[in-house]
Amino acid sequence: MTCEEVKEILKIRLSKKRYTHSLNVANEAVKLAKAYGGDEDKAYLAGLTHDICKEIPQEEQLMMAKSCGMDFTETESLIPPLYHSAAGAYYLKKVLHIDDTDILAAVRYHTAGRAGMSLLEKIIYIADLISADRTYKDVSRMRKLAYEDLDKAMFEALRFSISDTLNKSSFIPESTWAAYNFFAKMMKG
Repeated sequence: MTCEEVKEILKIRLSKKRYTHSLNVANEAVKLAKAYGGDEDKAYLAGLTHDICKEIPQEEQLMMAKSCGMDFTETESLIPPLYHSAAGAYYLKKVLHIDDTDILAAVRYHTAGRAGMSLLEKIIYIADLISADRTYKDVSRMRKLAYEDLDKAMFEALRFSISDTLNKSSFIPESTWAAYNFFAKMMKG
């Protein structure tokens, strides 16, 4: 399946705003791949498809997430905003027939993260955070950091995410804690 064919599917599945976000993430992912020696084609496809299931009904997202075969945990099942990532990996594999495990993992973990993320997984996580349509308070600092040190950017992104989640008294997936500890050890090391 070509990226142009994927774009046509996305136009049907996503709102105009979410489609634009997906294009922005794909373009940012290519820039990060160039900066860090990653596979630009994989980065573009993973960035393009990372939110492919974001706007389908939550019940459908949850059903797909539980069937993704990529360690969707009980804790994650308590956090509806995370369903779309595992559902997206499922959709890529079962419907679009994308079997590249790195692309599938990049889509699967672009919201929660995990310990030992591949270069592509980190690229998609950060590209989603710093894409052109993002406007949160520290986005310019994160954009700068993303091109200085990808691992440090991951650590800062996870710190922010965990802090924000704790302030909301919500659940934190085990993979997010593991990712934080992984990058914290790396930063101390």
